[in-house]
Amino acid sequence: MKRHLLALAAGLVLFTSCEDESRVISEEVNQDQQVNVDMSDFYTYTFDEADGRSALGGKSCYSMKVLNQKLEADPGLHQRMYNIEKHVRQFIAAKKPDGVGGGNGGGSGGDGGDGGGDPVDDGLGTINIPVYVHVIYNNSNENISDAQINSQMNVLNADFNKSNSDQNQVPAEFAGLIADVDINFTLAGVTRKFSSKTSWGTRDDMKYASNGGVDAVTPESALNIWVCNIGGGILGYAQFPGGAAATDGVVISPQYFGTTGYVSAPFNKGRTATHEVGHYLNLRHIWGDGRCRQDDFVADTPSSDGPNYGCPSYPTVNCKSTDMTMNYMDYTDDACMQMFSEGQKARMRAIFAAGGARESFVL
Repeated sequence: MKRHLLALAAGLVLFTSCEDESRVISEEVNQDQQVNVDMSDFYTYTFDEADGRSALGGKSCYSMKVLNQKLEADPGLHQRMYNIEKHVRQFIAAKKPDGVGGGNGGGSGGDGGDGGGDPVDDGLGTINIPVYVHVIYNNSNENISDAQINSQMNVLNADFNKSNSDQNQVPAEFAGLIADVDINFTLAGVTRKFSSKTSWGTRDDMKYASNGGVDAVTPESALNIWVCNIGGGILGYAQFPGGAAATDGVVISPQYFGTTGYVSAPFNKGRTATHEVGHYLNLRHIWGDGRCRQDDFVADTPSSDGPNYGCPSYPTVNCKSTDMTMNYMDYTDDACMQMFSEGQKARMRAIFAAGGARESFVL
């Protein structure tokens, strides 16, 4: 907590000197969106020591670990993410019939106003995201086939449009919350590049041609996915909205990408990409990366004390509520992930609204 407060103070002190940079995400919203929202529960830096979603049992979540690294390296990132979160909450609250927010996930913090409950028309329509896949390989297995890439695209489109065949496995308690996020993904291009590197780590080297990787293609209007061996059993990691354009996107190890070809069970159903794209679209982990008292900023996802693994039995109870273990933002096996919630849908789509972090995708 002390480290978090110091990081927050540093971000506030440096905000005036980084004013131009922070304008990347404006706090201003349309007149009809000027609603009060509680930001007291907002956080960026996490200290959760729970094991990550890793083929080796993991050490910590690598999307959050990478976020921590970026917060330490970029003093303006906290403020930009704060501005993004405030805009998301204002946009969602303005779209609710009563003009107020739905609170945060499971009531473990302030009235975040960040989604949940009955679907609300946000006026954005179907959102289309072009996808560039950069395959960086050291051997023939890592040089995954077009068929494997296409299988991953099929999973993304099914999962984000509520057309996945396994959604009927969701128990009745949560079945009414399954969301059609109404986001389509279209493969815009595939780049293939041989590298002498056998593993890349999590420092974004694969995202720069100068480091032997591949530069991002139009990150302001397209999703970039780097498929390369990260190493250490790490499945993947993503950059949250607010980070640098050059590194914006998702990184996934080849054996956890798609459903056919060079894939490795139990992460062979394409859900690593679904999970990481969720982060890229501003979703936190289902338990909030901080036990029962920390939140994922979503009203309809129950509080939990940590991630779930494998294929948990139903009900799995923590924090006096049933865990939504089948949510894509938990750490369960691919075969046991089946849904986004309505509240998560609202968060993801809000970043495409006017003034949002990914507004340029729909302009």
